[in-house]
Amino acid sequence: MSAAHAADMVQPVAASGFNWSGAYIGIGGGFGATVHKVSVAPFVDFNGIGGNGVFGELTAGYDYMVNERFLLGGFIDANYGNIGPSLSAFGLDANLQNVYGFDVGVRAGYLLNPNTLGYVLGGYSWQHFKLDASSIGFDYTENRGGYVLGVGMETVLRGNWTLKTEYRYADYGDKSVLDFGGGSLNVEPSTHTFHIAANYRFGAQNGGGAALEAPVYNWTGFYAGGALGAGTMVHDLSVAGGFIDLNGIGGEGVFGEASVGYDHDFGNWVAGVQLDARYSGIQSKLDIFGGTIKGDADYGFDALARVGAKVNDSTLAYVIGGYSWQHFNLHASPPSGPSTDIYDWGSSGFSVGGGLETAVSSNVTVGLEYRYSQYQKQDFGSGGFLEDTPSFQTVRVGAKYKFN
Repeated sequence: MSAAHAADMVQPVAASGFNWSGAYIGIGGGFGATVHKVSVAPFVDFNGIGGNGVFGELTAGYDYMVNERFLLGGFIDANYGNIGPSLSAFGLDANLQNVYGFDVGVRAGYLLNPNTLGYVLGGYSWQHFKLDASSIGFDYTENRGGYVLGVGMETVLRGNWTLKTEYRYADYGDKSVLDFGGGSLNVEPSTHTFHIAANYRFGAQNGGGAALEAPVYNWTGFYAGGALGAGTMVHDLSVAGGFIDLNGIGGEGVFGEASVGYDHDFGNWVAGVQLDARYSGIQSKLDIFGGTIKGDADYGFDALARVGAKVNDSTLAYVIGGYSWQHFNLHASPPSGPSTDIYDWGSSGFSVGGGLETAVSSNVTVGLEYRYSQYQKQDFGSGGFLEDTPSFQTVRVGAKYKFN
């Protein structure tokens, strides 16, 4: 590479002039999972009953640039979906779903470059839950309020339009749903959701944008990176060849991940390959009569390929997919004594997903990515009497360093 060409690679470009202050409206949707923590104190505490699903969303909000880099804003969203577990047994079909709800909150953002905003959010969440067992003429509904926390990235597309990707965690509190004989059955729902939305921002092209220089980033090259993430696991259990089907046993937690990879820049498009290794705290947990049973998804790896489009000078929107392997461990701890392994296994599967990645310097990018992973069915040594098909929904926030 000539000295003149090297100088061109690091030369900053002019600021976009995009004005992040002002009102906006948007439409989108996403994927997610619910985990219901069920307890009968002081005997049983089970985290939990879980299920996957999708949702659609409308949003509106207002942002204000406090200074050249920092933003404060407020938002309100309305959602409609089908996230939740299901049970089929003895001719009975039952579904427990998050049907509709809304979030209202505030967010604080930082301009990673003139075209892309990184932010955190928090606020109030309200959700309508419905247990539908119409095959036996039974329905139960409940409204819950709680808190929501999240992290996201929003980047400029064209004109007044932006693209948003976002992860949210919501908790709707521990509340009694059934009282009996001096005791009660308590349920605490929580949700992990990934949001994709297009926002129309009024006045975005009227000037007053940040006077920042956007880094020039060459996507071709090898990189190494790390990420932190959170997510859910859902076990789809089949008993007696599908006579009973519970989708499913849920778990949640956080994880850390390291990655290496290579990307090639084809102009408006980027393609590459990536290897990941992770250690996870995602688990299901049952505390019963002083003892504990845990189902852990403790470590694994992925071999993935991705293809992305440059949505602006600094940011890549991409899809990703490939092979995944995960180790599972089921173990128990009695009221007194050491933990004992009950069953552990490794399972192959696939992962698909997508995300946003944006340059913050000529060598460093940050990104937010969603993945859905599903693994092979595991037969617990009983000729198909008890089988488990696990799946994951995870979101990771990471950084990569590219070697020029």
